[in-house]
Amino acid sequence: MEPREVDALLVGGGVAAARCARTLRRKGFAGSIVLVSDEELPPYNRPPLSKELLRDVLPAELAFAEPLTWYERRDVELLGGVPATALDPEVRTVELADGRLLRYGQLLLATGAAPRRPSLPGAERALLLRTLPDAEAIRARALASGRAVVIGGGFIGVEVASSLAARGMRVTVVELAGALWGGSLGEELSDWAVAALAEVGVELRLHAACESVTADGVRLANEQLAADLVVAGVGVTPRVALAEAAGLEVDDGVLVDAGQRTSGPALFAAGDMARPRDGVRIEHWHAAREAGERAALAMLGAELPPRPAPWVFSEVAGRTLDVVGWAPAWDEVRAVPGGFAYLVGGRVAQLAIIDGALPVEAARALVASRPALPELDALPPRDTGGAPTV
Repeated sequence: MEPREVDALLVGGGVAAARCARTLRRKGFAGSIVLVSDEELPPYNRPPLSKELLRDVLPAELAFAEPLTWYERRDVELLGGVPATALDPEVRTVELADGRLLRYGQLLLATGAAPRRPSLPGAERALLLRTLPDAEAIRARALASGRAVVIGGGFIGVEVASSLAARGMRVTVVELAGALWGGSLGEELSDWAVAALAEVGVELRLHAACESVTADGVRLANEQLAADLVVAGVGVTPRVALAEAAGLEVDDGVLVDAGQRTSGPALFAAGDMARPRDGVRIEHWHAAREAGERAALAMLGAELPPRPAPWVFSEVAGRTLDVVGWAPAWDEVRAVPGGFAYLVGGRVAQLAIIDGALPVEAARALVASRPALPELDALPPRDTGGAPTV
């Protein structure tokens, strides 16, 4: 089959690809843009899946990254429901599952990540949350006064538990570590979150291992948790099979430089499946959005802005949590007005901001400079209607 020529080919149906297309058009790119996705739906934002959409306070179409009419107005072609099956960087072609062959001028890989299923007997009974249909399936079974067990106390687990509780379910979260988020955000923030979850009726089982998922719940070592609904949120795996088969450099994600360039010619990567060579892979909406925009700028040869400090947004029992910066290890955690500061060598490497008490963008700029603790006073507090409880 003769390849079809495409100037900018975007493989992936998430926010990274959508933002790349938007930025290309906004910067005056006039070439052809084709966005390929294995999902039938147009690109959509995933954060609402565990929050507003699961609580049924947001219509599904409002989760779309762009209105459907935007793609037609901007001459961006959507090819949904046709996974990319092969990539040849040397001749710059991508083969689709239906046999079509596309030759690209420049290519963005944004294939995202796949949810892990726990290695437990009966784990196939647990629902996973990654796609909009996943969220709709969980929502359909989230009956008021029913019981739910959430396996995993990370960001997704805590958000799902909060949303199910808001729908009137009695929820128990099972976490293997001794703190929420696997202990990665410290005991202080975990204690705050445990208290917030308790206020809305969510029970916690920390230091608890699931032995199996049964027809009527979850079996722990010394307890049977009855459940009408079991949801597992135990992390994701970057979808890098296409990149690996094509010979791209991969190490916990496809390796990229500051402009999202991979080791392949005219080949970029962004989102959950990409990792900066000098940093960590951040599995979050803001990172995917910004990486897609950076990839577009690099495709156009435009100047790249400095990469901002990482930012993860979450919700805990109806309260907001913004984690700014990156500190996989720290010397101490200090309570500060509106949240917690994580110190490394006496400098702030990460901030946890509760209830929007501090302006996030200003905090990102400040944390990127590794400030001393007193420098946080330069951040103007936001009027949140009262100081948050930490």
